[in-house]
Amino acid sequence: MVDNASDDGTAALLAAHPSRPQVLRLPRNTGYAGALAVAVNRVGTPLVAWLNDDAEPAPDWLATLEDTLEKAPLAGAATSLLVLPDGTTQSAGVRLTADGHGADVTEPTAEVFGFCGGAALLRTEALKSVHGVPAGFFCYYEDTDTAWRLRLAGWDVVAAPDARVRHAHGVSTELGSPLFHRWNERNRLLMLLRCAPRGVAVNQLVRFAVLTAVLPLRPGGPEAANFRFGLRCRVLAEVVWRLPATLRMRRKITRRAALGRGAVWEAWAGL
Repeated sequence: MVDNASDDGTAALLAAHPSRPQVLRLPRNTGYAGALAVAVNRVGTPLVAWLNDDAEPAPDWLATLEDTLEKAPLAGAATSLLVLPDGTTQSAGVRLTADGHGADVTEPTAEVFGFCGGAALLRTEALKSVHGVPAGFFCYYEDTDTAWRLRLAGWDVVAAPDARVRHAHGVSTELGSPLFHRWNERNRLLMLLRCAPRGVAVNQLVRFAVLTAVLPLRPGGPEAANFRFGLRCRVLAEVVWRLPATLRMRRKITRRAALGRGAVWEAWAGL
């Protein structure tokens, strides 16, 4: 059990639990990505499952994902079918947009670029070989970034539409909030700097900066949090602060790559 610096009595509950779980209590909250990164370092099984705490898997969910990976030896990850409480599909996987966003695929029969981190199964050694989970992302885009690195290393990502999960989307974080957009915007740019072709990454960073610069000139100002000048300035500051470490990781990813960044981009972006 990774206790992400909880303050709600979880530590006492775990200490008193009759199963006596091994507990690693973190000194601060590192988010979903940070806790996953710590957990993966302790995992010794061939497979590791990702499952949000607001997701309810079907009884055969894990077995279905295991069977899917067994039938696809070149796949490093299998993604589930996440269904909202009203029965509509939230995600059958992730696609890569023409401007480098990760977007949910809602057609269960479609090919997928990546997996949704809310419910997926990964090969542990494949995950570790591509430098694991980006702990500094806190949350959001850690799944698309990981899938991108798997593809660069030559692994596939496959969909398992029969592995169903009911997902109460947005319970853990408030969708559309300033904090939500801060993590989303920052982590997308960091992901591009780590994984995308150089021209794509630079283009998207410059576009983000230019749009931020002209926002104060617009009358009235936008209402959406991701177009607030202050939030976007903070995103840019955080990206710049992380730039040296991000570029070092980019070089490490390149050394492990079996495919060129351009080839992966051309094969998947905008589909």
